Amino acid sequence: MDQPPIVPFDWHRILWADDTTWPFLLEIAARCGIMYLLILGALRVMGRRGVRQLSIFELSIILGLGSAAGDAMLYDDTPLLPTIVVFGMVTGLYTLFNRLTEWYPRFSDWLEGQPILLIEEGVIQQENFKQQNLTLKELFGELRQQQVEHLGQVRRAYIESDGETSIYFFADDDVRPGLPIWPERLREARPTATTAGPHACANCGQVRELAAAASARCAECQHAAWLPASTARRVG
Repeated sequence: MDQPPIVPFDWHRILWADDTTWPFLLEIAARCGIMYLLILGALRVMGRRGVRQLSIFELSIILGLGSAAGDAMLYDDTPLLPTIVVFGMVTGLYTLFNRLTEWYPRFSDWLEGQPILLIEEGVIQQENFKQQNLTLKELFGELRQQQVEHLGQVRRAYIESDGETSIYFFADDDVRPGLPIWPERLREARPTATTAGPHACANCGQVRELAAAASARCAECQHAAWLPASTARRVG
């Protein structure tokens, strides 16, 4: 059966579908609340790297409103009134969660997270690092973009709540032996020391003295791959 032609600017069709009822609008409001919480939960699972340069609130609004806005703009059988309810609910929840983060600091810490110490005194903090959705390859890439050649140049490094990495450096005179993080050097890690001297664990950066051809397990992370430690100063 042929469908009747679409009448432009039919305000009844634009605002209200024939099968829309007021209880259904309440159901839409409830669905918005549930989906908003699911979006926030998904962003927490994704971790900080997944929302880098966007706050969780900003990203949740983009995801929550994107589908509703797109359908209402494109499809003739999507009335505007339910979309308005979606926008009102998501915006209201956004405002509520913002207020809750101001009133309850612990809620803010749970939702957005706190700065986490990743590197201290040139050594990766394994317990903190394992809690992040982050790989060594990504961490070392971040450090190299800040002209870090080896971990002995880094006094402290934090991953912030927005996923950015903040780095504090040793003064040149205080640089200590550390794990070189150039990719070609990391590929040279071996279970035994090539020469006698300070060697860095290729997994966490812990430095210890090893004799030539000696093998050992790292006391910090229990890995057994080593590289000769670098003492190069940081040059911007």
